[in-house]
Parts: sequence; structure tokens; C-alpha cells
Amino acid sequence: MGLDLNITIVGLGLIGGSYALALRELNPKKLYAVDIDEDTIKLGEERGIIDKGFLSPEIPLKESDLVIVCIYPKSIKKFIKDNMDNFKSGAVITDTVGIKKDFAQDINSILREDIDFIFGHPMAGREFTGLGYASKEIFKGANYIIIPTERNKKENIRLIENIAKDMGFKHIEKVSVEKHDEVIGFVSQLPHVIAVSLVNSDNLEVDTGKFTGDSYRDLTRIARINTKLWTELFIGNRKNLINHIERFEKNIADIKHALINEDTEALGNILNRASKKREEMS
Repeated sequence: MGLDLNITIVGLGLIGGSYALALRELNPKKLYAVDIDEDTIKLGEERGIIDKGFLSPEIPLKESDLVIVCIYPKSIKKFIKDNMDNFKSGAVITDTVGIKKDFAQDINSILREDIDFIFGHPMAGREFTGLGYASKEIFKGANYIIIPTERNKKENIRLIENIAKDMGFKHIEKVSVEKHDEVIGFVSQLPHVIAVSLVNSDNLEVDTGKFTGDSYRDLTRIARINTKLWTELFIGNRKNLINHIERFEKNIADIKHALINEDTEALGNILNRASKKREEMS
């Protein structure tokens, strides 16, 4: 028993390739991919990750019941607009983009009435890019967010939710566009800001890698960052991110103040509060 759908993945990089590997396990009728890089398409076909790849999207889009768009935020609106006449009637489209507010409004304003775009966000990834680093395992036990809008059909939301579960996602949350961007600014974007800032603070004039333990390695892993993508995400969610940075600065300042004043009680309270909150996380 397989997934009775023709599926096209747009952008066969790390996330698109990982989707393809996970969806292959669900046995769809056809699994296509669109990518601008011919070598990537060739690699996907040779490894059996996809049934067939295309440099141009017209043919697979006309056949596909589900389209998963795994390209950068600014590129998605243009892709949808340029291919509006190519989507199959009744097609469901979803995405993997880490910001939603202006993006979702723009997409919904240009969609045909017979197409449904279910905005999604897999909370999974790696610090590397490209199909060669793709793995279905990155979704196992991960979180997935669905951002419903008024024009979405309930059955299409259920479709995306069920596929996410079958791919191995553990927790699936549904939130508004506004709440998504606020929360993601904190749980995803702020940690990247902190990791980048920590690495850029290194002026020790030694080979830091020879001195590090797990704490530094774990904190800075995501500083090996996809610059183009994360610049778009930071700027696109800048109001939320600035608010989180300012709150973080306040907490850093509290620790600094306790150190300056040798206030062991205040410092202990700060550390205990953080430890307790971390233990309570699911």
C-alpha cells in the first residue's frame, strides 16, 4: 500500500533531498524533482532518490497532486507566479520556509482558486548544504509546524499532517502566521545569532579547536551557516528577531552585573531558573 499521489519536489538540496528520501519510503506513484543544477538531478536519478528530474517544471507540475517547494523564500513567490498555469487542478502545495507572515500573504494573493497552499515548516536540518548531505533521518523525532490560513481545506491540512507523521516527525503543531514567526525568531533564529556572535567573539589568538569541549562545539555547530538563506530569514523576520536579541542582551547583562558585584546569590538564582526551565521542556 503506497501513497496514492504524484509528488514533485522543487529544489533538490539538503531539505528537498531529505524529503525525497523520506517520501520514497512511503511509495508514492511518482516522485519527481525540479532543480536548476543538472548534476544534482543526475545524482538524484542515479541514486534512485527520485524517479525523474527536470530542469524546467512544466511537465512534472502538470502531473503532480502534491508539490513541495524547498527553495529560498524570495524565490518561491516568483516560482509560483511563473508557473501558475502549470499546476494541476486541485493540487496541494507546501513549503519548508522558516518565515511566513509577508510570504504567506503574498502567495495567497496570487494563487488560483483550485490550488491549496498549506504552509509548513519542518524543524530539521544540518549545517551542510546540498543533496549529498540529505538524509531521511533528520526528520525522525523532529518537530513539524503547520500554519493554516482561511483559504485552506481541512482535508488538505490533514494530508500534510499525515504525511509528516509518516515521515517520522514526532510533534506536529498548528499555529497562526504571526505566532509562528514570533516563536521561530526565538527557537531557531536567535540561536543562530548567538552561535555566530560567539564564534566572532574569539580573539584568543590560539587554535581554539584544540581547547574546546562539548559545550563550545554544541553551541557553535550552527555557526557554519548558509549565508544567503539565513540573511533572508533574519531580514524577513527582523522585528521579532530584534525583540528576542534585546531580551537576550538583558539576560546577559544580568549575569554580567552579578559577576561585577560578586553577587553569588543573584548568579545562583539565574542559573537555577535556567536549569529548571530546561528540565521542563518536552
